[in-house]
Amino acid sequence: MTPAAPLVLLGLVDAAFSGFRAYAGSDARIRKQRPNTRAALRGLAVGSALLLVPALVGTLVLLTAHDRRDTYATLTAGGIGYLIPLTVYATAVLLSLGAYFALPFRAGTLAMVIGLGPLTLLRPLAVAAACLGAILNGGGPPALLIGLTAGAAVLSVEPLVHRRWYDRTRHRTGWVCAASGERHR
Repeated sequence: MTPAAPLVLLGLVDAAFSGFRAYAGSDARIRKQRPNTRAALRGLAVGSALLLVPALVGTLVLLTAHDRRDTYATLTAGGIGYLIPLTVYATAVLLSLGAYFALPFRAGTLAMVIGLGPLTLLRPLAVAAACLGAILNGGGPPALLIGLTAGAAVLSVEPLVHRRWYDRTRHRTGWVCAASGERHR
């Protein structure tokens, strides 16, 4: 079994959540379904583009290998090792989301604060655990290289989306006109 499809699916779902997180809290309106959807789609678009990098790295690794069959088997083993910690992490996120939607308002909010808050902060550690899993499962340096590029891609989505669409501080910095013809920083 090739782990490519589940890894791509996890990466794209994570990108959509990253887009949502980039937007969350930046708008005080009560009804925000359309902006939330737009933010998730922006994250999905940015994540899709960024996840092309590890796909290209994997393709280059396979194309430049002396023994493609052996390299494919090594990458598959590394991909499975990468997938295992991410599956555990994704399961914890899904349980926290399920508790948020299934429990009454206060308990659901508590589940969100206790579950998703820390899990969001643990994303880089989950990626590091996935890279370690790729090595320990026999993926070797090629799987680590692909895992590191994939990890960098998914961890870059939220800051990129936030900076591009939702960073309000960028509009307050830079040159402003103080008087006609004068510029101050």
